[in-house]
Amino acid sequence: MEPNRQEFRDAMARLGAAVTIVTTDGPKGGRVGITASAVCSVTDSPPTLLVCMNRNSSLNPAAKANGVLCVNVLSGEAQDLSNLFAGFTGASQEARFEQGDWTTLVTGAPVLEDAVASLDCVVEEVLEKGTHSVMFAQVRAIRLGAPRPALIWFSRNYHPVGLPG
Repeated sequence: MEPNRQEFRDAMARLGAAVTIVTTDGPKGGRVGITASAVCSVTDSPPTLLVCMNRNSSLNPAAKANGVLCVNVLSGEAQDLSNLFAGFTGASQEARFEQGDWTTLVTGAPVLEDAVASLDCVVEEVLEKGTHSVMFAQVRAIRLGAPRPALIWFSRNYHPVGLPG
């Protein structure tokens, strides 16, 4: 018997994941950002990430139109910023970017100055699967922040993890 949707979601809640803010900006799709945990590396040659996002997400059409995105890995202290970009506060896209210090690297996608790491990417390929788009994004620039604990999402809650090394 195939697992139901809730069983699958409960199992995925037990898979810890880095908390990121994925952003995009450009003349076709505008500046948009969301909190995401469905991000992982694909290969280091060429450096490529996989970013999954719901088709109903405001970032989805914007990232497709702009063809760029930046994955900003959040520090352990960034829970409020994560909640803001997750849409829990009801803030507009414009208001979300009023929090934190933002800059750009190569693609023009917003880079969070306080991120543990930021990976600035060009969207190379998009696959549609179920409710989500799977974006393969080639990394064009990386900015490493100060070493400190990162934020993970595990068991439907935030947890800081890691120590400066």
